[in-house]
Amino acid sequence: MGDAGDDYGNYSYEDYFEYGDFEETKADGSQREVMHIISVVIYSISFVLGLIGNGIVIWVTAFKTKRTVNSMWLLNLAIADFIFVLFLPFSIDYVLRDFHWGFGLIMCKLNSFVSVMNMYASMLFLTILSVDRYVSLVHINWCQRYRTMLRAGIVCGCIWALSAGLSSPTLVFRDVAHIHDKVVCFNNFYMHDPHGAAMRHIIMVSVRTAVGFILPFSAICVTGILLIVKVRKSQGSVRLSSFSKTVSAVILAFFLCWAPFHTFSLMELSINSSLHLHDVLKTGFPLATSLAFFNSCVNPMLYMFLNKKVRHILKRACLEITKASLREISQSISASENLSVLEGLQDSSTEVPVESSAV
Repeated sequence: MGDAGDDYGNYSYEDYFEYGDFEETKADGSQREVMHIISVVIYSISFVLGLIGNGIVIWVTAFKTKRTVNSMWLLNLAIADFIFVLFLPFSIDYVLRDFHWGFGLIMCKLNSFVSVMNMYASMLFLTILSVDRYVSLVHINWCQRYRTMLRAGIVCGCIWALSAGLSSPTLVFRDVAHIHDKVVCFNNFYMHDPHGAAMRHIIMVSVRTAVGFILPFSAICVTGILLIVKVRKSQGSVRLSSFSKTVSAVILAFFLCWAPFHTFSLMELSINSSLHLHDVLKTGFPLATSLAFFNSCVNPMLYMFLNKKVRHILKRACLEITKASLREISQSISASENLSVLEGLQDSSTEVPVESSAV
């Protein structure tokens, strides 16, 4: 691996957020501490809300509603976010231990792989949701013939395979190293070739930004604009449903959460051109990454709050759970009372012979 000075050239600001910029720890200790606190708070909120919210969406779409193409898109989107939040405790522990990775090389690679795959899968499923919404509202005859559950399942499988393939470089380049009495998990692009390391970093960021954000979001914008034009021309014959409005809100939330992260990733490629840019990235990248991770708990919240059918199912489920709990409490109280009466009868039956013998 080489010494710490050799390996330091491998670090990016993404590594700084997740794994610490050790050379500047003493100079910016207070700033690092603030970033640590913000990171832990956002990670913890994302974990709790994401686990509960995505779990509810999976439960509703998989078991409580009719299986449709729309529900299949949302189910897979919730599964991607749910898998991601399951790995958040590793990042929380990492920050709390002052960026010391204690889970080994395999978990270092796997944790990063899941994070990147979640980004790709979420973006691609949102793209499919947007395109499918446009096609289902505008090209109704085509949808009746070709928009089937089988084809939707095949598309979902292709999205997962593509997301896994695009995320595979993290399994290759992610590495662990001992630096300043800590074990860090980082992108090891160095490989004794500084020029090659820079090229690998540029390619990785460019592909991630293009395929994981720019191209899909361009497709989303185009279909959204076409749908708006079609709605205005139809003069009311084409109406946006509650589900369509939910999709729009989820897409907007994804853009707001992930756009800063990709912006800072591109800015990082020109870090050597400006010292001011160094300070901006150092402050902004941690917050941008935290915001991107927070998106995993925003999607289910929007889905539950904006979809009337889901709210109705949740209210009915809560009512049923409350009734069942009250029924169990009532049965428990009745059983206790019956037991007390039975014990009282037994006591009285044992006292009678004693009194008669005394007489």
